Amino acid sequence: MNNYQEMFDFNKYQDVLFPFAYNILGSTDDAKDAIQDTLNNFISSSKNEIENPKAYLIKSVINTSINKKNRKKKFISNAITLPEPIATDTADNEINMKDIVSYSLLILLEELNVKERAVFILKEAFNYSHKDIAEVLSSTTENSRKLLSRAKLKLKDSNPSKKIFSDKKTNEYLESYISAIRNRDIRGLENLFTNDIAVVADGGDEIKVLKNFSTGKEECIELLIMAYEKFQSQQDIKFVEVNHQPAILYFNDGLLSACQIFSINAKQKINKISSVLDSKKLKNIAQLIS
Repeated sequence: MNNYQEMFDFNKYQDVLFPFAYNILGSTDDAKDAIQDTLNNFISSSKNEIENPKAYLIKSVINTSINKKNRKKKFISNAITLPEPIATDTADNEINMKDIVSYSLLILLEELNVKERAVFILKEAFNYSHKDIAEVLSSTTENSRKLLSRAKLKLKDSNPSKKIFSDKKTNEYLESYISAIRNRDIRGLENLFTNDIAVVADGGDEIKVLKNFSTGKEECIELLIMAYEKFQSQQDIKFVEVNHQPAILYFNDGLLSACQIFSINAKQKINKISSVLDSKKLKNIAQLIS
């Protein structure tokens, strides 16, 4: 290790690099692995002093994340899997949460190939120019524009949720949802949902969910009431913000057992509920709130 590397404070770059890696990988552990690989490679390299270490490390972690995502996609089954949620309302969290994309968008990005995803994230989330993107991906500005155009075409009919409530109003909205579920208020739930509402559940390898995918008011309401009465009625709940969207955490004897993330459209109707029950994807939220 040269003198420059010995003096370099790598710890301060952990939080800078995290949003880039997480937005591409959709997993906290995978993002941390990509960051560690990037920093280790930098430490062990025999390069001369780098003029802009931040830019160099960002470029490296993006490409490391792209390679990790490509490798992981080869082993993904056809089972429904959801991204790992991140609590974005934790005051003492140093990660720059404004750069974490919404949960709805994170799901939609799975429709893109990894290069399209990287270009879309760099342009839309980090406001990179096509020249900068080309530099990061060792490509051309023309190719960057083509990848972005293809990505937007694939996502054109999608409408990812944006934060449309204040924290107080969000809690009131979730209270209305829980009250309607608790009281089997079918009409109340119908008023909260869009006609094409979808409910998606990911239990991982350990939890067998009642149903992985449901759509339409009638089917979703029946499933949500059944899940509440069978599992959630005796559990404690907490309202939080996950990836900039309202969410409910469910606790069984103090242990986090589920996270429901709500996608709400501009008309303040719920159009999707993503239920994460996989303990591996809940562990980071559980650690933050413990």
